[in-house]
Amino acid sequence: MFLIYLIDRFFQFYYYLVIARVVLSWVQPPTHHQTMRKIIAFIYQATEPVLGPIQEMMPSLGGIDFSPIIVLMALQIVRNGAIQLLLYLF
Repeated sequence: MFLIYLIDRFFQFYYYLVIARVVLSWVQPPTHHQTMRKIIAFIYQATEPVLGPIQEMMPSLGGIDFSPIIVLMALQIVRNGAIQLLLYLF
């Protein structure tokens, strides 16, 4: 059951990273602090492998990027599937 807990926490963490990237695209965060620059760089580096390919496949509809919504839904589906599989196996 600890493995299920870890998987759940990982997906929750990644979910929040995607949300943070969306918020960062709306506001101009203060980048004059070295720590803030590192946090922003981490968020972009962690989410780009998932968001990037989806952004390339989807056209921008009126300047609105819907790729985060698709990623968040896909994360929930994969998370639920992984947990159900582990519950079935154990």
